[in-house]
Amino acid sequence: MNFQRRQRLIAGLATDEVDGLVISSETNVGYLTGFSGDSTTLLLTQDRVIVISDGRFSVQLDQECPDLEILIRPIGQPMPVGIGELASSLGLRRLGFESQSTTVDDFHTLAEAALGVELVATKGKVEALRTIKDADEIQTLREAIGMAEAAFLDLRAWLRPGVTEKDAADFLEAALRTHGASGASFPPIVAFGPRAALPHARPTSEGVLGNRDLVLIDWGASGRAYKSDLTRVLVTGKVAPEFESVYLAVAEAQQRAIAAIRPGVMARTIDAEARSVIEEAGFGPFFNHAVGHGIGRDVHEAPVLRSVNDSPLQAGMVLTIEPGIYLPDRGGIRIEDDVLVTDEGCEVLSKLPKSLDTISL
Repeated sequence: MNFQRRQRLIAGLATDEVDGLVISSETNVGYLTGFSGDSTTLLLTQDRVIVISDGRFSVQLDQECPDLEILIRPIGQPMPVGIGELASSLGLRRLGFESQSTTVDDFHTLAEAALGVELVATKGKVEALRTIKDADEIQTLREAIGMAEAAFLDLRAWLRPGVTEKDAADFLEAALRTHGASGASFPPIVAFGPRAALPHARPTSEGVLGNRDLVLIDWGASGRAYKSDLTRVLVTGKVAPEFESVYLAVAEAQQRAIAAIRPGVMARTIDAEARSVIEEAGFGPFFNHAVGHGIGRDVHEAPVLRSVNDSPLQAGMVLTIEPGIYLPDRGGIRIEDDVLVTDEGCEVLSKLPKSLDTISL
């Protein structure tokens, strides 16, 4: 599978009018080679695939990439110098590089070392391949979702008034590891009461769970190189009438968006479906982010489901659907699930309950 991914990328070199391409994003290197380490770069030409790394990873590269040509840089040689000298020695004329993962300093160092080589900025080449998941990728995403869901159920059973947001976040991260994750996909968002109005609230030791509080939890698990991303809302005591209507609006918005997912539908259409429900409920100004995004090796991948994205959905994409309403100084509601685009529609991969009658602690 890694070979096929590389071949699809190499096939595009002629179209881009380059005779070599440097892959410097560690996520993209892993996707194309299966290598799980870091500080490693990939150089592809029409007839060679060369992994450039250093001595720390010699054994690991032999184990994980036995079919690839490996170049170990001398101790102390900066990566851009090693790439530039290699490109020159291969007689490359135009060398593409990933502009989004190359610093200005690295670019200048590479340009100085790559004598006689013209550097050509490229963007999104590998990311475009990554949008469509194969069967193994989908399975690893299912595993990461299962880890996240199991950890959430542990947290839910443990939550009680008097604990802090930080206590809950720490418990959740430990539970993720207990259930097989290498860690959290990102620092969990745990917000109590009025702080739930902050879409990306960071847990604090000052935020203490009360007897009638909203609890917003956004979390995910890092599994076998792939990540999950989920959000649920809980409440201690009874749901206040104000937030009952907010919750129902968000739940309907998510349901409407998911129902619209199928190949060929534009990304902006999914956002519009959810946004129209929230606007009709009178909460339009309080939904202040896109309705979702792709997910895979990174928590945020293409496509972004926002109002200006005309790209069509394709079977094999895995998306988050996460509408939300945030009322400043009062609280917020977001519901997020991970959804696979199938040939005929979609499949919701996450299974945690989310109806209003299931959120009370």
